[in-house]
Amino acid sequence: MSTIKYWARKLISKNARATISLRLFGLTKIPMISYLRPSVIDISTEQVVVRIPLRRRARNHIGSMYFGALSVGADCAVGALAMYLIKRQSENITMIFKSFSAEFHKRAEGDVHFCCSQGYEISRLITQVAASVERSEIVVDVIATVPDQEDDLVATFRLTLSMKKQI
Repeated sequence: MSTIKYWARKLISKNARATISLRLFGLTKIPMISYLRPSVIDISTEQVVVRIPLRRRARNHIGSMYFGALSVGADCAVGALAMYLIKRQSENITMIFKSFSAEFHKRAEGDVHFCCSQGYEISRLITQVAASVERSEIVVDVIATVPDQEDDLVATFRLTLSMKKQI
């Protein structure tokens, strides 16, 4: 490992590295992610928590978070966790979302935290995909809460994550 990578790992927390990685991906590939400025609050092999701040960019006409911004948050939570787990192994694996459904429970009137706790299942899918040339998929759940509103559940999402090994 090069000296720069060694010191970057020592000086920058894994949450900050994951945030930088997510924002760079957004900047280069998906500008909507970059526009909303998500942050990774916590990331591990089991779960991820991504925060999208309630700013002018994410608000709707009544002052709560726009449903498009909520959808980007769910996408970022699953995508960040999957990218984190994919980087931990040597195979080149691509991912895409095959389907998406959402249920909105309350208005999100503060910064929203998106939590995906299916790291173990995603990790098993990555192992399965790495050993095969077939495309595989899994249904992943994400919950959205607003900590300022006493962690009230504001939305639940179901995304179908599809992966395939690049040949």
